[in-house]
Parts: sequence; C-alpha cells; structure tokens
Amino acid sequence: MLDIDFGTYPIVTSSSPSAGGICTGLGIAPRSISDLIGVVGKRLHNQGRLWSIPTELLDKTSDLLRASGMEFGTTTGRPRHCGWLDIVALKYCCQINDFSSLNLTKLDVLTGLKEIKLGISYCTEYDKEIESFPLNLDLLEKIKVTYESTMSNMRFYQDERMISLLDLPDTARMHVERIEELIGIPVHYIGVGPGRDALRYK
Repeated sequence: MLDIDFGTYPIVTSSSPSAGGICTGLGIAPRSISDLIGVVGKRLHNQGRLWSIPTELLDKTSDLLRASGMEFGTTTGRPRHCGWLDIVALKYCCQINDFSSLNLTKLDVLTGLKEIKLGISYCTEYDKEIESFPLNLDLLEKIKVTYESTMSNMRFYQDERMISLLDLPDTARMHVERIEELIGIPVHYIGVGPGRDALRYK
C-alpha cells in the first residue's frame, strides 16, 4: 500500500515495492519472471499509523498480537498498530501484483485466541458497499468493515512433526482454506514461527 503509483497517496514511498518494481528497480526483463509469491502477514500492522487500518484492533487482542508477533519498531521500539487480516486490501494487492500463490506468515501468533476474524468487505457510513479498496485516505477513515469469524482456540504453533500445511490441525487448515476461497489464490506456504525452519509448504 506504499507503492508510489498504486498505494495510499500521499502516504507512499518514493519507489515501486509492487511486482512492477522488480523490472524497473533490478533491471530484470518481464519475460524472465515466471511466478510471483505474495508474502502476507496474517494480521495487518502499521508503523506509526501513516494511514488508517480499517480492521485495526483497539483492545486487548491488539496487545496480544503485538506482543506475540513482536510488532515494535526496529529502531524506535514504538508499538505498531495491529488489526485483523483485511481481505479487501489483500484482494487489491493481488490484483496489482497478479500473484500466483501466497505465503501467509506468523500464523503462530493466532494460537489460543478466543476468536479470529477476517475483514471481508467495506461499506460507507451510510451502509453503501464499496467494491474495491479505496485509495482515498479520508474515505478510509470513515468506512465500516464487515467481519467473518472463524473457529476459536486454533493451534498454529510450530511443531517439528508438522512438515506441511496439510499437517495443520483441522480448524486451522479450514481457516487457511477459507482465505484461499475469499482471495481466489492458493496459499502454498505458511509461517508458523520466527525461524527460517518455520516455513511449511502445501
């Protein structure tokens, strides 16, 4: 969302962190690129609240996600704003980048939560549905989010015996499959811990 052309202008960076930046920034020809894997945090975070997070949490759940996910500024130590996974924003990112598959990271931080939600749609303050992610910052501050709750008390923790996504507990696997259904793109990788060996494949 910080892409200079497709992000939440004027709160953007000066470059193209979207897939298009691979060609313009690295000098790689477009025809040389075969697969694009989108790396997605299982919950949103925003350093310094540069733009509004529609699905932001302002309760104890946010504190739990922040602590378990170590969501603090690397240099300043400032707490990051956390929220539920925003399906609308993710669909927009997938449209811009044309990802072939997704890598869901930090699923382990959801372990033990009583309820897990997905932000599946937006509407205005007058209940008019918004079909795509709005890049207007004023509108982002006013939209309402419709949520879908999933099973509670899921286990996402790292387990040495879990060598693939298919080894997830049933409720956790159903949660990932629901994300695939909503986005329309397969999840081929999941992260269940901070280490390099915590990546699991489908």
